This record gives sequence, C-alpha cells and structure tokens, in this order.
Amino acid sequence: MFDFLVIGGGMAGISTAARLAPLGNTLVLEMESGLGYHASGRSAALYEAQYGEPSTVVMNLWGRRFFEENDLLSPRGFMVLAPKDDPDGFREAVNTFGGTELSFQEAQNVVPILNPDHLGFAALSNEAYDIDTDRMLQLFAKTLRSSGGEFRFNSKVNAITRTDSGWQISAGDQVFESKILINAAGAWVDQIAALAGQPPMGIIPKRRSMARIPPPGGHDVSSWPMLMDAREAWYAKPDAGKLIVSPADEDPQEPHDAWADDMVLAEGIARYQPFVTEEVTRVESSWAGLRSFAPDKNLVLGPSTTDPNFFWVAGQGGYGIQSAPGYSQYAADLIAGRSSELSEIEPSVTPARFGL
Repeated sequence: MFDFLVIGGGMAGISTAARLAPLGNTLVLEMESGLGYHASGRSAALYEAQYGEPSTVVMNLWGRRFFEENDLLSPRGFMVLAPKDDPDGFREAVNTFGGTELSFQEAQNVVPILNPDHLGFAALSNEAYDIDTDRMLQLFAKTLRSSGGEFRFNSKVNAITRTDSGWQISAGDQVFESKILINAAGAWVDQIAALAGQPPMGIIPKRRSMARIPPPGGHDVSSWPMLMDAREAWYAKPDAGKLIVSPADEDPQEPHDAWADDMVLAEGIARYQPFVTEEVTRVESSWAGLRSFAPDKNLVLGPSTTDPNFFWVAGQGGYGIQSAPGYSQYAADLIAGRSSELSEIEPSVTPARFGL
C-alpha cells in the first residue's frame, strides 16, 4: 500500500511526487519508457514570469528562487515585435510582458535580420531565461528517489477502483494500492478521472508545433532573444545553434503522441517571414506537443469535489515548466493539510470552481 500514487511522469507528476515523497511512500506510474516524454519534453523551455493567468504568474514568481538556487536558468531575453499597422497589439503585449521600447536600429543591433519594411515596433525584456528542463526533471527525480520514492515505466493505467482504504490501480499486468491518488496525466487527465469515477474538468489538449530551421543567414543566433509577435501569431527562439519557429498553434486534439502538421507549420513560417530579411528555405526537423488547458486557462489543483482522496494536478497549459516549483509545492501543502505560501491562488485553481 502506497501513501501517494501519482499518474504521470511529466514535469507535473515528477515535481509533485518529489514534494510528497518525504511525507510517505510514493509511486509514479508513467505509460511511456521515460520521464517527460510528451509535453514536458517538447517545451520552448522559457522562464518568463508574466506569462499566464494571474494565478499562474503568482506561481511563476514564487518559483524563481528554486530555479536560481539550482542554477537552472541562463540568460535569453524576450523581444516583442509588431508590424507598422498594429500599435495597439504592441502596447497590449508590452503592458503584459514589460520591456523597453527600442528604435528599429536598436532592435536590429540585437537581431540583425529584422525587416525595416515590415517591422514597426519592438521592445526588449531581459527578464526571460532558458530553463534546463532535462536537468530540472532529473533533479526532481533524484529528490523523489532519495526519499524512497519509486517509478514504474511502460505502465499505462487501464482500471481504477475505489476501495475502503483508498484506490486500487491496474497498470498493464500489475496492480497497485494507494491511499491517495494524484492525477497528473497531462492530456489524459480527464480519461484517468473517468476510470476513477470522478467528474471531468473539461481539460482540452491543444497542439503546439515547432520547426527547427538553420541559423538565418548563417548568423550566430546564440545571443539572440526569443522573438514573439505581439499577438502571439508566431514565435522564434534560438536552440542548439539553430532557430525554432512556432506558429503558436492551439488546435484542440484528442490525447495522443502529437506530431506537427506540415500545413500549420507552413502557415506559421509565413507569418514569421515578413518580420525578417532572411528567407526560410528549409526545415530541418519538426515536432509537436499537447498543452492541456482548463476552460478558464487556470491550472486545476486540489481534491475532487466528490472524493478528497482523488487529487488533481492538471491544466498546466503552456506554463507547466516554469510554474512547476510553485504548483507542486502548493499541491503538497494541500495534501499534507498544512498552510501554504500560495494560498491566494486557491479560488482560481480549485476544482470546485467548476461547480462539479
């Protein structure tokens, strides 16, 4: 009998399990062969604290200390761009993300391929950082193991039964028992809830696609900031000496091992292209992940309204990496029945907000 059984080996599941392991016997079940296989391993991996709903921003800011103490951040920067005919979109983006407005020449000094015929507005924030997501996952995994926590890979959950003492979970040909069940299954969270006889949260997985292109014009892109259209119609980010370009798509999908749609990528690159002088002639690789959103885009953190021993850690959307230190601590505090420094987010993230 485990005290805590976490379904999902992505960032949400591993970070929450790491916080819970000192409190009792903890097991993580992951249907794939390793950690962070789906959305967690396909993230843009940027820490930009102002990105997300207000409750998410609270968690992002709270977790900054964790990232710094573990040396998980490296400078990147964040540049908002808008065409000449969209001053309103530019102002709204700068109000959200902050940054210093630049002249065209100042912006081009930072990113030399910007196109003066199209670009009308630019602002740069230095408060954006690359996150070492691989090391972050392994850090949480090490913390889990050091407290006696366990993993089971290739363990797709196929049945869940409520018992007098908690839950019985069947995964493959194995059966596990746990007092508390934590649903951190990413795009599959509502499917897990159905197996457990719990009301769904209406979580919608949405595809986000990426294309890796050669460094434009042969430039060294390593010091360039992340670039984002003011209306988030595309973004681009240096990655391993190349540039990744995303159409910032949010197409609803059924839970699956996602892949990029060539037409969607082409449309995104077409939106990126006018902002720069270097033509995209080749895509070296592409991929996609499913970012899972609750209807109001806030995370879902807390016990089921029908069973306090079924706990949601879901709906991370596009914020699940940078908010992980915060939401995992908040979840562990709730489960342990202790006060939380993040208690102010409770009305926005509780499953009860949906009236189920």
